[in-house]
Amino acid sequence: MKIPVKALSTVAVLGLGMTTLAACGSGSGEATSGDTLTYWASNQGTTVEDDRKVLEESLARFTEETGIEVELEVIPWTDLYNRILTAVSSGEGPDVLNIGNTWATTLQETGAFLPFEGEALEAVGGQDRFIQSSWSTGGAEGEPPTSIPLYGLSYSLYYNTEMFAAAGIEAPPETWDEFVEDAKKLTLDTDGDGEIDQWGVSLAGSSISNNAHQAFVRGLQAGGSLFDESGKPTFASDEQVAGVKQWIDLMATDKVVSPSNAEFTGGSQMVEDFAAGNAAMFFDQAPAKTLNARGFENFAAAPVPLTNPDATGDEATMSHVAGINLSVFNETDNEEGALQLAAHLTSDEEQVYLNKAFTALPVLTAAYEDEAFQSEEITLKQGILENNAKPMPLISQEGQMETLVGTAMKNLFAQAATGTVTEADIRKALEDANSQMAAAQ
Repeated sequence: MKIPVKALSTVAVLGLGMTTLAACGSGSGEATSGDTLTYWASNQGTTVEDDRKVLEESLARFTEETGIEVELEVIPWTDLYNRILTAVSSGEGPDVLNIGNTWATTLQETGAFLPFEGEALEAVGGQDRFIQSSWSTGGAEGEPPTSIPLYGLSYSLYYNTEMFAAAGIEAPPETWDEFVEDAKKLTLDTDGDGEIDQWGVSLAGSSISNNAHQAFVRGLQAGGSLFDESGKPTFASDEQVAGVKQWIDLMATDKVVSPSNAEFTGGSQMVEDFAAGNAAMFFDQAPAKTLNARGFENFAAAPVPLTNPDATGDEATMSHVAGINLSVFNETDNEEGALQLAAHLTSDEEQVYLNKAFTALPVLTAAYEDEAFQSEEITLKQGILENNAKPMPLISQEGQMETLVGTAMKNLFAQAATGTVTEADIRKALEDANSQMAAAQ
């Protein structure tokens, strides 16, 4: 497989290193009972082993229907992107794999993945079956997608219902100002020892991806964007600075986030912090599985507060279109079988089974008719995904943007944990990230 030099340089910049390849495309020709496919799945549940149990049940049904065996590997998110880069550069990868949907445009540029058009698109039932916001993440605008939605996700606000009641707060905040005001009411020294032990908000200050997501959403709500229409970075526009400042200020100025959160590297720590009673609110995509596993029930979900309560369009954005997509390697020796697997995993029945198991959102409109997706939380998140979510920038440098902006915010949180952060500090950090982004284009 020949991969464009520019594309390889792009993905190399985004990778943090490479690991050895553990699987390769297999099978041959037309699907028969002797064929075998390899499938790399992302870790969606609480453990890799839990994922394997869920997926093996689905794959057993696929084998029974088609006679095709599937060699499954569940790969943690910390390793998945580098594994994909290795597969792309070597030309040897699995037949089918999951990708983070924000990687889709970058990976599309490598030419390593099968476009879903013509017969390939027909094999998965066509575009109209899918939720269109999720479908839009499959690749660059105007080009046939090289990935299709598998699991849907969207951010929402989660809050501790007991803490809200104790503070006399009758309803979740609808605006950002109300959110900050409520967070201050919920930041308390509950045991009278002079130290705050209940914080209004928990966040993952060292998570580059979480920070980038918030820069995207808060920037849009403020009337900004991370790139202009020509694709040039605008990280340090007045609007983007204002949006990022809202997020950093939660720790630096509003003092409603524990300084220890500057060291949180992922959503799991934030969820555990919330479940332990250390914080009253947080934003996340799909924490219910973790909270339910802990037996924590005193929580509810609400829309992400808006800067302007009357906002429409981009300024009403509450989440990026989050989720996981599915791709087929061009180098597969069994394209027909790989497309059969893609069709199986995105069938109405399997969408219900898989997204119920992983507490994710189906990417098919028809799947929401199942009773498993009739709860208030799921209905809320489905509405956000379909009506108040925008794809992260559909450009090949999206991953590099996340790294630069997310790292700048990580450093600002580290500064806020031990000192002060001014608007000038935020602007300078974003200007530096913008300069690095522009130089790499």
